[in-house]
Amino acid sequence: MAARGRRALGALAGLMVTAGLLTAPTADAQPEAPVAQKPYMGWSSWSLESTNYPGVNPAGSASWLTEKHVLQQADVLAAKFKQHGYTYVNIDAGWSNSFDQYARPVVNPATFPDGMKYVADYVHKKGLKLGSYLAVGLDLRAYNDGNSPIAGTTNCHTKDLVYPDLRKTNGWDSAYKIDFTNPCAQSYVDSVARLLAGWGVDFLKLDGVGPGSFKGGPNYTNTSDVEAWHKAIAKTGRPMEFVVSWALSHRQAGVWKANTNGWRVDTDVECYCDTLVTWNNSVKQRWNDVVQWIPDAGPGHWNNLDSLDVGSGKMDGLTEAERQSYMTLWAIEAAPLYIGDDLTQLDDYGVKLLTNDEVIAVNQAGIPAKPVSQTSDQQVWSNRNADGSYTVALFNLAATPARVTADLAQLGITGPVQIRDLWSHRESTASAVLPVHGSRLLKVTPRDRDALQAPGVVHATGVTGTSVSLAWDASRGAQNYDVFANGRRMTSTGGASATVTGLKPSTSYDFTVVANRSQGKPSAPSKKYSLITTEAGGPKTYEAENGTPQGGATVYDCACSNGKKVGYLGGSGYVVLPTVTVPKAGTYLLQLSYVDGDSSRTGIVTINGTSFPLPVAGSNDDDWNTPQSTTVPVYLQAGANTIQIGNQAGYVYDVDKITV
Repeated sequence: MAARGRRALGALAGLMVTAGLLTAPTADAQPEAPVAQKPYMGWSSWSLESTNYPGVNPAGSASWLTEKHVLQQADVLAAKFKQHGYTYVNIDAGWSNSFDQYARPVVNPATFPDGMKYVADYVHKKGLKLGSYLAVGLDLRAYNDGNSPIAGTTNCHTKDLVYPDLRKTNGWDSAYKIDFTNPCAQSYVDSVARLLAGWGVDFLKLDGVGPGSFKGGPNYTNTSDVEAWHKAIAKTGRPMEFVVSWALSHRQAGVWKANTNGWRVDTDVECYCDTLVTWNNSVKQRWNDVVQWIPDAGPGHWNNLDSLDVGSGKMDGLTEAERQSYMTLWAIEAAPLYIGDDLTQLDDYGVKLLTNDEVIAVNQAGIPAKPVSQTSDQQVWSNRNADGSYTVALFNLAATPARVTADLAQLGITGPVQIRDLWSHRESTASAVLPVHGSRLLKVTPRDRDALQAPGVVHATGVTGTSVSLAWDASRGAQNYDVFANGRRMTSTGGASATVTGLKPSTSYDFTVVANRSQGKPSAPSKKYSLITTEAGGPKTYEAENGTPQGGATVYDCACSNGKKVGYLGGSGYVVLPTVTVPKAGTYLLQLSYVDGDSSRTGIVTINGTSFPLPVAGSNDDDWNTPQSTTVPVYLQAGANTIQIGNQAGYVYDVDKITV
């Protein structure tokens, strides 16, 4: 649950209980295995609560959520999906409508007449787990003029939990910000965690958390809340998976990783319309938003892309090709797979997607794939598996059919291979003509699995007149790497990156990398990566404000280079940057400094009349003052080059400068 002002359901915020991190076993129990060692799988209620699909919420927003409906979904999950790994039954916002004398949420007796413990016991008997939900902070209705005592304490009341000015927090401003310098605050969180654990909750989703949820600054920084919930869950002795939502800021990734089992990377996937989702709002955005988070995922904590609404063609609002691509991305990103559909109304195609065990195995292997490049709507994503095989996904994100081809050499794959299409369960090739928003999911297995494969996707991360910094995908089993420039070995390194020095300015170089191990042959060379070094003393900076803003684009102040940026880009707004001049034609590394306080935005970069999309990492915290940067190789002609940035089809990040 989230929304950019689209929903007034923050007042419903209760608890989506997920189990936490390091939990202490009870005295008479065997130690539990750590939770979230693999991405969790199950079902969640919010997609159905949020939709305007006819008949789903006849009594108003979120009215679908009842005990009867939840148990009905649990029955289907246990009968048809548990055997494929789906075990969580997650109740989202709306289960609580009041608070008890200790400011703890109370289950709505009208919609859950038997209470949450009854529901938990019911799903547990079916071999399933129960999830619940809370919004971060002290709910406004729980405050009770500061007079409610805190359970388990003798001198703590709600007035002791919050700041004297009653400042608000969370994504909807539906709660008072808790002051964790007062020990009573931790006691309150402990009391709610004990309540959930006593019911038998296995999973807690804490929602509206910042920095993130498109809000930032002191009032919306909830890192202390997250740390407190981590501690509280551990104290209960009940293993709970604990996730935070929504659109979390990557700037606090260290806090999320240390204290949670996962984080939402963007706003809700639901469209809040007459279907559950649509491609444009906001399924397609995930291809961009997840990228900055890919290195952060792993056992114990996963990148959460939100609900998986691919099970019912009549309700999902997607084509069959889009439904397959949707699940393909979730699978290759090792994202939790939790179904948002009504499990009683799935179609055959949806069941086939959701129960494809080969695709599920990709997800459960827990190795997120990376895009080779995002400067085209025809994209290839890949990872290297523990068994020596590769997972390769082909995506056509364009509005017309197109061929998508994986360059196996670029991925580091050499020699004969076997390629299996995991959706069709047939042998395949690394190329396909894909429909609009279509995909393929391939397993590529070198026939000689013992051979050391070449480094993959060699690319530059920085350049000067005398040096180039390179990075690549590591070769499984490699102990070190040799880096070559124009056939000459320049350096060796033990990691998957290196800076090559001693180069000449304004000179074209072909770089290759070879992997080595202590015994056996070295790998074949990586695919050649070509780049021209900058002029002596480079790279050169081109400030956006010194260019030509057009169509409403405007110069603003910021904590940027030269104190200025160009914003209000997108639609009719674009900026033509100062003329970039280079001495010879070829590929150069362009570094873009930008500001994006939203989720990932995409600019269309046009160089000498040729355009390509350039998505960037957003901060999700409404910070439009602090610049970030990204790099992209570009082809420039000798002499003067004209570069402009805009996007007639959507909002664009603000531009600080480029360096070339």
